[in-house]
Amino acid sequence: MSESLSRPPKAIHQFKKVAILFAGGPAPGANAVISTAAISFLRNDVEVVGMKHGYSSLADFNPATPLVEGRDYVQITPAFLKRSRSSQGILIGTARTNPGKMISSPAHLDDPARVQPLKNVDAGLRSLGVEALISIGGDDTLKTANKFKMFQDRLPAGVKKIPVVHLPKTIDNDYMGIDFTFGYFTAVDTLAGEIRNLIHDAEAGRAYYLCETMGRSAGWLSYGAAISGEASLVISVEDIHGRYRGEETVTDAATGQTKIKPVMNVEEVVGRIVKTMRVREEQEGKQYGVIVLAEGLAEYLPARQLEGIPRDEHGHISITHIQLGRMFSKLVADEYKRQTGKSRKVVGLQLGYEARCAQPHAFDIMLGSQLGVGSYRALAEQGLNGVMVSVSGQLDLNYVPFEELVDPNTLVTVVRYVERNCDFHRLARFLETFVND
Repeated sequence: MSESLSRPPKAIHQFKKVAILFAGGPAPGANAVISTAAISFLRNDVEVVGMKHGYSSLADFNPATPLVEGRDYVQITPAFLKRSRSSQGILIGTARTNPGKMISSPAHLDDPARVQPLKNVDAGLRSLGVEALISIGGDDTLKTANKFKMFQDRLPAGVKKIPVVHLPKTIDNDYMGIDFTFGYFTAVDTLAGEIRNLIHDAEAGRAYYLCETMGRSAGWLSYGAAISGEASLVISVEDIHGRYRGEETVTDAATGQTKIKPVMNVEEVVGRIVKTMRVREEQEGKQYGVIVLAEGLAEYLPARQLEGIPRDEHGHISITHIQLGRMFSKLVADEYKRQTGKSRKVVGLQLGYEARCAQPHAFDIMLGSQLGVGSYRALAEQGLNGVMVSVSGQLDLNYVPFEELVDPNTLVTVVRYVERNCDFHRLARFLETFVND
C-alpha cells in the first residue's frame, strides 16, 4: 500500500498517444476536465493531442490532406496547461459537427455511405497515431461516441481498435447516469445573479421580466436559476400536463405519415402567469417580478408557430429563432390588460449564453477534475472501452456502459427530466409566489 502523501502508482497500459475532443455547447469547468485528463496521461508517459473544434477536421478527413498542427489539433504539454484548471472558455475549442448524423439504427453501420464520416474520424485519428479517444460533450456527443465504438467493433479481426471513453457535459444537467454535470452549478449561479438584478429593475419600474433560460429538454437549469434567483414563478416542460397540455395531429414532411404530438395549451400557460401577477399585486402589494420559462417549452408550441423555424443536424429546432420570452411577453401583457383593464410593462429576455463560459465555481472545478482523471483511470487503470465516466457521492468514480445509456435500436439517449412532485420540483413550488391553482 502506498503512503497517503504518495502519488498513485503508474498503471500498466499499452497507450502511447491519446486524443481529447470537446463537442457541443460550452460549459463552465470545461478546462478542468481537459487539463486533468491530459495531465493524468502526460504524467504517466502518454502523449496527448487535443482535437480542435470537435469533429470539424475529423469528419471530413482525407488521407491526401494531412491534419495540420495548430489548425486541426494541438499538442498538449504541461506548458500548454499552465494554470488552466480554473480558466474560462475551452482550451481546444468546440463545434457541433456530427459524424454520426446519418446513422439512426445499427443496420446503418453496414451502409458505406452512412458510415463514411465515422470512417474518416477513425482514419484521421490513426493518421496522428492516436490509440484512444476521450470524448467530452452532451447527449448528442455521447451518441456519436457510441456509434464510433460500434464502428470500431465492426473492424476486421486483427485491426487494433481505438477505445473511447465519454465524459458527460451539459449545463442543462439532463444526463442519465450522473447526478450533476460539470458547469451546472456555475451556470445556475450566473443566471440567478442576473435574475436578482432584474428583480430590482422590475421593482423600480413596476414591471415584469419573462426570462427564457437554457434547458432544451428538461427544467434543471430553469428551476435551479429560479430558486436561487428568487423568481416569482418558473415553468418548464415538466409542467406541461393536465390542462396546460393538448394534442394536435402533425404530418412528417419526409415520410408523409401523421402522428399525434403533445403541445402546450398556450392560453392556459399565459393565464397561469397572469394569475401569479395578480396575486402578487392584490395580496402582496407587489407590482413587479421575474418569471422564468425554460427554452424547451418552444418544442411544445403548436405547429403553426414553428413553421419556417430551421433545425440543426441533430433535428432540434433553432430556439434562438423563436424568442419565446418575447412571444410570451406580448401575450401576457395583453391578457393582463384584458383581465384588469390596466397596462403592465412585460419584457421578454433570453438568458443562458453568458453562463456557458462563466468563471467556474470550486465544485464544478472539482467535479470536472474528477471526470478528467476518471478518463485516465477508465482507460489506463481499468482497461475499459465504451463507458461514460460518472461521479456520485463524495466524488466517487463510476463507469457506466454506453449500452445502459443509449437505446440499442434507435441509438438515441434518454433525457433525465425533473420528476414532477419530486422534492426538487416541490422546492420551487414552495418558494415561488403562492397561487391556489
